[in-house]
Amino acid sequence: MLSMLLDGAVETLDISPHLYQLAVDKYEEVGTWLAEHGTPDWRIYPQGSFRLGTVVRPNTPAGEYDIDLVCWLPIAKESTTQAELKERVGRMLHAFVRFKHHQGHGDGPASCVSTRRCWTLSYPDDGFHLDVLPTIPDADLPPTGILLTDKQLRLWQHSNPIGYATWFQQQSQLDRRLVEAKRHANVADVPDWQVRSTLQRAVQILKWHAMLYFADDTDHRPPSVLITTLAARAYLGESDLFSATRAVMDRMNAYVENRHGQFWVPNPAHEDENFADKWNEYPERRKAFLRWHNDLALLLDELVHLQHKGLPALAARMSESFTADAVQRSFQRLAERRTIQVKTGKLHMATGGLLTTTASGPRVPRHTFHGQHPHPRG
Repeated sequence: MLSMLLDGAVETLDISPHLYQLAVDKYEEVGTWLAEHGTPDWRIYPQGSFRLGTVVRPNTPAGEYDIDLVCWLPIAKESTTQAELKERVGRMLHAFVRFKHHQGHGDGPASCVSTRRCWTLSYPDDGFHLDVLPTIPDADLPPTGILLTDKQLRLWQHSNPIGYATWFQQQSQLDRRLVEAKRHANVADVPDWQVRSTLQRAVQILKWHAMLYFADDTDHRPPSVLITTLAARAYLGESDLFSATRAVMDRMNAYVENRHGQFWVPNPAHEDENFADKWNEYPERRKAFLRWHNDLALLLDELVHLQHKGLPALAARMSESFTADAVQRSFQRLAERRTIQVKTGKLHMATGGLLTTTASGPRVPRHTFHGQHPHPRG
């Protein structure tokens, strides 16, 4: 029950299939234009949460999805500077915005703005923006390693988003339920990103809680990639969402290394990249992470103890720490579905106390979700 309630809630914050495809169409349009008006070798591809399938809608009035893209130029670092690279990409993106405007296309970006490392193409009417990161190949990590600009324009920064996504996908496939689901699905009709793994959902839950916990203190909010990496390393293939999330919380801190007195969470696709580097520069950020981690762990434990009070009590407590409307929508859907299943005699109690719609196990009597009644373990 806890797993279904959490899954249903975080699903409402996930990017919809329509918006996903729209975002893909937009960045492919940008990439095609760059190839036609710049050089054919330029490439644009997604990275981060959009590529991993762990997007969570921001908790802001606009509620825009942040979609991270890599703009890859096949040039050697000796032939450019970081400032020149960013300016070169920026000129082309500004030219694309002007082209769309002059052609009378109302579906183009509303603006192109420079941020610390990226260029942001805004699509406010569509509910998202594209953060385009200028990069070049990393000759020391072929074929997918990249170099990106440093915020202080001092040293090239190393990364490998394609390699990271491959690693994350491998971790997700520890969930045998996902593998079986894909095996029996028509892959042409069900793209990989639509078949969510338990790990993907667990990461979304952690990111969702952190987003709200640090809503008024964004400087101390743990980076998404740090949470994702620790969770994926700690994941051991649990199929039940709640159990997986709680187990990940128990194990994830064990994957923070100490290298010569420095906190270190290595990029699994590039061991020299440290996702916890800011902890060494700003110790208060690590303390904030530990406070958040403890808060979420206590919440999950509290939900386990609340199960005997029923589904409404669980939803009410979850609404205090997560987005209330998302939790309530999940609660309503779950309550309605369970009511129908009980009325039709299709809801049974499986071995271990899990509710199921299969024919095995004793039938669950009708109830109204009030007062004391049997509930499964989280």
